[in-house]
Amino acid sequence: MSTSSPQDTSAFAELSWSEDGQPFSTRFDDVYFSRESGLAETRHVFLQHNQLDSRWAALPPGGSFCIGETGFGTGLNFLCAWQWWDRLAPADARLSYVSCEKYPLSREDLQRALALWPELAPWADQLLAQYTDLTPGWQHFSLGEGRVTLTLLIGDVLDTLPQLDARVDAWFLDGFAPARNPDMWQPALYDQLARLCAPDATLATFTSVGAVRRGLQEAGFAMHKVKGFGRKREMLRGEFQGTRPGGWEAPWYQRPASPGGERSALVIGAGLAGCATARSLATRGWQVTVLERHGHAAAEASGNAQGILYCKLSPHQTLLSRYVQASYCYALRALHQLLPQGDSTWRACGVLQLSTDEKERGRQLAFAGQGYPATFLQAVDSDQASRIAGVQVDRPGLFFPTAGWVNPPSLCHALLQHPNITLLTHSEALTLERRGERWHALADDQQSLASAAVAVICSANDSRRFAQTAGMPLKPIRGQVSQLAATAASSALRTVLCAEGYISPARGGEHHVGASFRFDRLDSEPSVEENRSNLELLDKLSAELAAGLQPGQQDPAALPARAALRCTTPDYLPLIGPVADAQAFEQDYAVLGKDASKQPDAPTRWYPGLYMNAGHGSRGMVSCPLSGELIAAWLDNEPLPLPRDVAEAVHPARFMLRRLIRGR
Repeated sequence: MSTSSPQDTSAFAELSWSEDGQPFSTRFDDVYFSRESGLAETRHVFLQHNQLDSRWAALPPGGSFCIGETGFGTGLNFLCAWQWWDRLAPADARLSYVSCEKYPLSREDLQRALALWPELAPWADQLLAQYTDLTPGWQHFSLGEGRVTLTLLIGDVLDTLPQLDARVDAWFLDGFAPARNPDMWQPALYDQLARLCAPDATLATFTSVGAVRRGLQEAGFAMHKVKGFGRKREMLRGEFQGTRPGGWEAPWYQRPASPGGERSALVIGAGLAGCATARSLATRGWQVTVLERHGHAAAEASGNAQGILYCKLSPHQTLLSRYVQASYCYALRALHQLLPQGDSTWRACGVLQLSTDEKERGRQLAFAGQGYPATFLQAVDSDQASRIAGVQVDRPGLFFPTAGWVNPPSLCHALLQHPNITLLTHSEALTLERRGERWHALADDQQSLASAAVAVICSANDSRRFAQTAGMPLKPIRGQVSQLAATAASSALRTVLCAEGYISPARGGEHHVGASFRFDRLDSEPSVEENRSNLELLDKLSAELAAGLQPGQQDPAALPARAALRCTTPDYLPLIGPVADAQAFEQDYAVLGKDASKQPDAPTRWYPGLYMNAGHGSRGMVSCPLSGELIAAWLDNEPLPLPRDVAEAVHPARFMLRRLIRGR
């Protein structure tokens, strides 16, 4: 047997390979699939005994289905299910597939394993095109032109499943055999499966071990022994007949009723947040109208020439850090899928985050030491940083090799290119009004610009102009980016440099340097003062680069620049999700103002079909693509693409709750 050695053996699958090319887990001393036929085993155990052929053929047009899995492994079960889905389900139906995996395969190993099944190549190629060496946490994929979503929960199943918000129609209870992997096969797992079951959910597993059968029965599954695959005499299949475990759940974080009937949506604002929201809805069959007050998309904060894929993380895995990491990984997948690389669009040139002091360097090293793959980040010293950058760098830092810069208007344009999306420019919505079953966006003369069953406010700080979202604590931050003509010396810069500010490699003969952060100005006129401040950043990033650009000889008053207003919140996390009636919220949950430990159960009074997606601050290039998927998951009752605690951390209701508890 040959062996594979992943970058960090605590985080990745440890494999050996048989002479006929089949993978074997050396960690669990077990096979990934049947030696006889992995394809036939999957179809017998999981597809046949969850009755997927008949259930999918019976789905109504526009229907949906959710599969949950323990043990993604080589992805064989997923690819087999996707293949059958394409053959059997209605063309406009949507499949959500959620799978847990503690030790994911490296991309190299996954590609080698999937080469065993040429029949699955059309589906495997799409997966491999987006698959990288995965980092811990939620990893979200949009596949099959949006018809299939895959969400991989990378980590221990007993840590990740409790954070999943989903309704699962069929379980693939897979993973290494109970005798090889006893930590997984235990009552806590079976209780989570029950918690996540949709009505009439089914389950199938290759094992027939008595303890597994009894544990599933105790969790509410009616279990049956049936003929196993190949040399396995028996396996288990079952149906959920119990009641989902109870317990209080905060009503303000529960899902609003899904809008029925017409699948039409208004998106107000054509910046990154609005365009990403429109795209995610359109790929799910929604007819989307995007309203933009300017003459084109990406006219304000999303209009800079070079946005940076900036992934500032914390070694303590804060909610913000986990949100940024999941968003960053998805943004890269979306870029590779939607936007060809080029000098005008984007470049995965890498980003060097230089340490600002010894304390910052300690944080960087602590984070880099957590077992992340080298394809995600690398701790580098100043010599290594210099070789990567192509210019002399005097500080160590972190290198993100797959990051880079993006032209946000190009991405917005690509996101809007879908037959289900209509962009209406020179259309400024000043008020929103619910008339019957539709939201109307009204202009200053109270004429309706457009209407739809659902509305999503993506208007940055101007989201507060609408009565329904006027109380959201959004605040504008002015940012100015300065443009510097590239020189022969500065053209050697190969990667983005970030520290107190950033400088990008040349695009169209220009570098972009910035960006300022100002709360005291709310206009968009470039200022000499901010140009001067941006020039002063150069020496801190690279003295050699600064000498090549000669900032001392640049006239700040003559330097081209662009200023715009970002929008953020007090906790620097965006506002993504359904919108509640603030006045009703205060009335219904007034008891929390006296005792925050109370557990009121009155249902939250939501504005029907009203959502918002705003407050992304300087991270919009990273965070907006996944935010659109989160909005779509709320609306279509799909599994949320983020852990529940992270989804709650970006939920608009959090600030209503905090104001109530704090008495403000």
